[in-house]
Amino acid sequence: MKPKQIIARVILNSRNEKTIEVVVKTEYGGFSSSAPSGKSKGSHERDSYKDTIENEAKKLESFSNQICEINIEHFTDLIHVEDILRGFIGANTIYALEVALLKAAAGEQGKSLWQFLNPNAKKFPIPIGNCMGGGLHSSSFNGKKLDFQEFLVIPKAKNFSDSVYLMKKTYDELKEILKARRILGRVNDENALTTSLNNEEALNILNSVRNQIEEESSEEIGIGLDVAANSFYDRSSETYNYRNPENFINREGQIEYISGLVDNYSLSYLEDPIEEEDFEGYGQVKDRVGSCLVVGDDLTVTQYERLVEAIKSDSINAIIIKPNQCGSLLEVNKVLKLARKYDIKIIFSHRSGETLDYALADLAFASGADFIKTGIYGKEREVKLNRLISIEREIKG
Repeated sequence: MKPKQIIARVILNSRNEKTIEVVVKTEYGGFSSSAPSGKSKGSHERDSYKDTIENEAKKLESFSNQICEINIEHFTDLIHVEDILRGFIGANTIYALEVALLKAAAGEQGKSLWQFLNPNAKKFPIPIGNCMGGGLHSSSFNGKKLDFQEFLVIPKAKNFSDSVYLMKKTYDELKEILKARRILGRVNDENALTTSLNNEEALNILNSVRNQIEEESSEEIGIGLDVAANSFYDRSSETYNYRNPENFINREGQIEYISGLVDNYSLSYLEDPIEEEDFEGYGQVKDRVGSCLVVGDDLTVTQYERLVEAIKSDSINAIIIKPNQCGSLLEVNKVLKLARKYDIKIIFSHRSGETLDYALADLAFASGADFIKTGIYGKEREVKLNRLISIEREIKG
C-alpha cells in the first residue's frame, strides 16, 4: 500500500481539547486515526507535540510526499516512516499517522486492522472499567473528592460481551446507591462517578456491590484501584499528601496503607501505588500483596528502558500500554515482547481525553493483551468496547 496523500487536522477530544487526526488517502478510500490525550501523565512520557498542534499538522503534511513513497505491506515497514519523522514531530502525531497507515494497508488487503496485524488472534482481553473517580480527573463535590484516581471493576465472564454487561450493571448500581445517599457528583473526564466519600468509604460500597453482583451472576468480579500516587506525592517533603481526610504519610506508611487496602478489600488490581521514581517501593508493595496485580503506568510509560528497569527491580507484574506515550508502535511492540518474556500482564489503556477512534481495541486483540481498560460509559469509551464485542461476534458467531 502506497498512500496518495496525508492529511492532518485538528479535532476535539472528549474533554473538548484539541488533538490531532490524520487521514491517509489511497485508491481504496480514506483511513483516519486520532490521538487521545492524558491529563494525569508520567513525567517520562515523550512529548505529545513538538510545536502547537496546528503547526504540527502542517509539518506532518510537509512530509506527505516522502511518506507517500513508502510501501506499507507489513507492520515492520513503519520503520521507514519513523526514520523520516524522528525528531520532527511528537508522539501523538506519529501514533495517529501510524495507525492510519496500518488501517489503510489493512483496507487494501480487505482485512480489519486486527487481522492485518495478527490474523491468528483469538484471545479476548478482560475489560477493566472505571466506576468511580477522583484525583486529577475529577472535580470536588461538596468540597471533597476521592484521592485515588480510579475505582475499577474487572468482570471475568466467559464472553467479553457478558463482562461488559456486568461492568455496566456495577456502575448503574453504584450510581443508584450514591444518588440515594445524596453523595453523587457529576461524572468526571472518563464518565466515572464522583462523590464526596473518602477512599475507604468508596471501597466499602464498591466491594458490597461486587459481592452482590457476583452472587446474582455466578461470575467472578475483581475490583481494583488506580492510585495515581504521583498526583498527591510531594517530592520536597517526600510525603503522600491525602486530602480526604487530610493525612500526610511517608514512603513506608504509603506502602503499609496500600498493602492493607489490598488485604481488607480483596483487591486484584493496583496501579501506580507509589510515585513514579520509586521502583524499589513498587517492589515492596508487590512482595506484600500476593496475587494482586501491581501495575506500572506512570512508572513505565510504555517505554522499553523503563520496563527494563522495572524488571531489574522486580517492581511490577503488569504494565499499562498507552501507545501514544512513546509515539512509536514499533517501540510498543518491543515493550510487549519484553513483558511477555517476563510474564508481565499486558493492559491496553485509553486516556482521559479520548476520541472516537476504535483502534485501541484492535491493537489489544491483535496483541493478545490480558486486559483492556476503557472506561464504561461515554461514546468515546463504548466505541472500543463495542468494537471488541463485534469482533467477538464475528469470530464466535
